Amino acid sequence: MYDSLTGRAFTGSWIWDSALLLSRWLATSQFDLRDKSVIELGAGAGLPGLTAALLGASRVLLTDIAPLLPGLVKNVEANELEDRVEVRELVWGSEESLSRIGELRRFDVVLLSDVFFDLEEMAALGRTLKKVSGNKTRVLAASEVRFWTGECLNELVSQGFKVVEVPIQEDGSDGGRDTFAVYNIIPPDEEECQKNTSGS
Repeated sequence: MYDSLTGRAFTGSWIWDSALLLSRWLATSQFDLRDKSVIELGAGAGLPGLTAALLGASRVLLTDIAPLLPGLVKNVEANELEDRVEVRELVWGSEESLSRIGELRRFDVVLLSDVFFDLEEMAALGRTLKKVSGNKTRVLAASEVRFWTGECLNELVSQGFKVVEVPIQEDGSDGGRDTFAVYNIIPPDEEECQKNTSGS
C-alpha cells in the first residue's frame, strides 16, 4: 500500500513491534476487556483491536486513513470477527471524520500502537482522544521509545492528558536492541475536555 503523492509505503501497511507488544500485554495482563467498547486509532493492520475482540470486547472499531481500510476489512474477515468489529475511516482532529464513527462517541478503551512519530500530528490526536474518551475511558498506547517519543507525549500532556508508563514483562525477544513501552494516557476530565475542545 503506497501513498499516491509520495510513492512511499504507508506505515500502517505492516504490523509493527509495538502492535505485537500491546496485543501481548492485553492478552497477559489482568486488564479485563469483556463487554467493553474499544476503538483503535491509527489501527494499521488492526492487531491490538482484533486481540481485544478475541479477548471478549463487545464492540471494536478499527480506524485509520482510507487507503488502509481494505486491509483492515480483510483482517477482520480472516479472523471471522465481523459480528463485533467494524472498520471506519478516521482522520485525527477532523470533526467530519469523527461524525462518521457513529452513535458510539465514547469508548471504554482506546488503543494506540506506534503513533508517536510525528509531533505535528499530536494536537490532532489529542483532540480526537478527547472526543472518543469519557471519564472512565482507559487509553493504552504502546510505542518504540525513540528520541521524539517524549516530545509527542509532552504535547499530549500540554493538552491536559496525564501519561503513566505501565510496567511490562521484558522477555528479551528483541535481543535488547530496541526499547518499548506501554503507556496509560489519562484523558482530562469531562469538563476540562469540553473547555479545551471548544477553544475557551
